[in-house]
Amino acid sequence: MGETTEKKDEIKDVADLLAKTKVEQVNVVSFKGKSFKLNTADDAAEVVNAIKASKDVQALCLEGNTIGVEAAEAIGGALAARPEFERALWSDIFTGRLRSEIPPALGHLSDGVIAANAKLVELDLSDNAFGPDGVKACVKLLTSHACYSLRILRLNNNGLGVGGGKILSEALINCHRTSSEAGTPLQLQVFISGRNRLENPGAKSLAAAFETIGTLEEIQMPQNGILHEGVAALAEALKSNPNLKILNLNDNTFTPKGAMAMAKVLPNLKNIEVINFGDCLVKTEGAKALAKSLQGAVNNLKDLNLSFDEINKEGALAIVEALVNKESLEKLELNGNSIGDEGLEEVKNWLNENGRLDILGSMSEDEGEGDDDDDDDDDNDDQEDELEGGDSEGDEGDVSNDLNLSVTGVSLKPQSPLLGDDEEVENELIKVVNMEGVQDFFNSPTLEKFKNIPSSQRKSLLTEYLKDDLYETSKVAKYFVSQDIYSIMAWFCTISVALKDDKDALMEWAGFKLHPVTAVAVCLSEIIAAKNSFEASPRVRGLQGGMAHIFSVNSHGTPQALPRSQGSTSPEQRDPGEEKMEYPKDISGPLKALDYTVKQPYFPRHLKSFFLAFVSKPNKLLESCSETQHQFLQTLYQI
Repeated sequence: MGETTEKKDEIKDVADLLAKTKVEQVNVVSFKGKSFKLNTADDAAEVVNAIKASKDVQALCLEGNTIGVEAAEAIGGALAARPEFERALWSDIFTGRLRSEIPPALGHLSDGVIAANAKLVELDLSDNAFGPDGVKACVKLLTSHACYSLRILRLNNNGLGVGGGKILSEALINCHRTSSEAGTPLQLQVFISGRNRLENPGAKSLAAAFETIGTLEEIQMPQNGILHEGVAALAEALKSNPNLKILNLNDNTFTPKGAMAMAKVLPNLKNIEVINFGDCLVKTEGAKALAKSLQGAVNNLKDLNLSFDEINKEGALAIVEALVNKESLEKLELNGNSIGDEGLEEVKNWLNENGRLDILGSMSEDEGEGDDDDDDDDDNDDQEDELEGGDSEGDEGDVSNDLNLSVTGVSLKPQSPLLGDDEEVENELIKVVNMEGVQDFFNSPTLEKFKNIPSSQRKSLLTEYLKDDLYETSKVAKYFVSQDIYSIMAWFCTISVALKDDKDALMEWAGFKLHPVTAVAVCLSEIIAAKNSFEASPRVRGLQGGMAHIFSVNSHGTPQALPRSQGSTSPEQRDPGEEKMEYPKDISGPLKALDYTVKQPYFPRHLKSFFLAFVSKPNKLLESCSETQHQFLQTLYQI
């Protein structure tokens, strides 16, 4: 009898264990990438019927479709009968919608979730450009009982701005307060909000929310224009989130001050596994501070990214020495810094001697040994001097080599004393031959043709070729305002594309050619002043179109041809059969040229917001060269 009772107890224990074992299975109703345009309730019938027909619906994925107000109301009504609903996967669902449509559509979807008494685990609204108004429409859902259980919040690339960041922060704080009062405090684990232009005020507001919540395990906020003050606020908030595992602040502007603020808090993050401070202008002093902090802490670290941070050899060595005994470390990114060949060898040797060379990522884009951080101004001056050209021995050698290639069989000796001395005649003949090369370059630009123009004469030859049209302010302005803006923009863009693979050539071209173009700053400023492009003058509309065409993207972010015409004809008025210019498929060249230009003294600083608006707008062509885009945005935020 006793043995039977014992067996029953064992069976009961096993049954209890099995009851506690939960194999999570998420039933997803997915219409991902279907490209449905759902305007009316009838349009949404397929989605509604799928929700109703499913035995249970834990997740609804609508990514890659576009949802109107009436369709959203119908879908929300179907969700209202689904209390088991947990995951709202609604990224990229408002493409092509008016800004005024988005808040009510979000409201209908939210009402359905709330009415169902659902307990959301994940909310993904990424890649919906709804701005602060869209966040306001989400407040009802975010502060409702449906979000007390929220674990994952994705709001990436929404154009939140400072205002949206503040609204979002307040909603999260209120949700935490009311959920705590209900006995189920908000325990958010994943927060993703990149490419939202949060800047310092938005970052500070969200830092307050992070500090209140205290349960975050993953924070990703890349490319938000956050400076060291905002970084310091975020660092302080991280102290209240000791379970943090992933921290991605890539492409913000730490400077050494921000890096030092982060260094102070890292020892508190004992569970941190991934740190991405790449492209954050950490610099050498910031790297040293981080190295000192990392040395005796973060033993679970697996991935550290400090690429493109203007770190020199000294800073890089400090980092590798601090990390060499981190057994969990799998990947170290130091690419794109200023370590130099000698420094790279030392870094690799140190890691190799300690058996950790395998963790080092590619170093193919190292910028070469850089000067101290304090010498940045001197570096810029040197770069400008270099672009002015000179008569160095190396340049003369280039001229000689080019002559041998270009004028084989042509005598350079004077045939008569009346022609002048040898040097004068030689220079004149060189000029004639080389001007033909310049013309050939402009007719069909390539990097090879650009380099075939003698370096010591390149600037003067290019200047002379263009001076009649581009080096008189009145003519430049008139050309942009009343002539063919599309052709000139496309022409500059085409040359920048041709030179994109040679940094020195591209910077030389940028330094020479964009200066006169900035003479139209007064004209361009009208674009910023125009409140409505449809009410703006034809001149302003032409300029807006021209600047859009320099990136060769339409309103949907896809490439389009650059029309060539005569006169001031707008794109709408052009003959569909008219000759088209081939659009560039890679705009990294123009972006690099612009990146150099905006740093120069002649660049009108009031145009900064104009360029930010164009380059921040999501589109496929810009995303195809995202590193160059991010670098240009970082430069704009710094000037």
